[in-house]
Amino acid sequence: MQIKPCQSYRARGAGRSRLSMSDGKSVFKLYYLDVPGRDDPSRYEWGRCGMKPEEFERLILSQPFEGVGFITAFPHITKVFRFAPSVETVLHVRAFHTQKLQPLDLGREDGYLEFACLAEALIANDEYRAWAAAGSVRDYLQFFSDFADGPVVSHTKLATYWGQA
Repeated sequence: MQIKPCQSYRARGAGRSRLSMSDGKSVFKLYYLDVPGRDDPSRYEWGRCGMKPEEFERLILSQPFEGVGFITAFPHITKVFRFAPSVETVLHVRAFHTQKLQPLDLGREDGYLEFACLAEALIANDEYRAWAAAGSVRDYLQFFSDFADGPVVSHTKLATYWGQA
């Protein structure tokens, strides 16, 4: 296995809202997320990316997203998670380049798919638990994850373990 170097990681919440789509049924909770402390903060922090939350929300609302779920949005990547219409106990995900919502392939090496960074995984955990515990969609929509901060202590432990650091 060849381990590639990666940047350090600490995600933090940067706001949230609830978006009702134009079909009158579809609703998505929106979580804005930052990764502070990296080179090129305009790529990783909402306050520096040049796009205001209102602009991004208009962009999301212009899309034909259907269903009920949540969205995790960094300035560089956005993921739309919805509870599957075919099997509502399963969570679907699509990824997009944030600035224009152009589709982004989650395919990775060796046939794997990217699931989530730490912030996305923690929010997905909270959202999935809320979905499972809710008696109705209305009950589910009252919940928001309290994710605020997600640091990764070491971003080189796999390389160290594999003897490549």
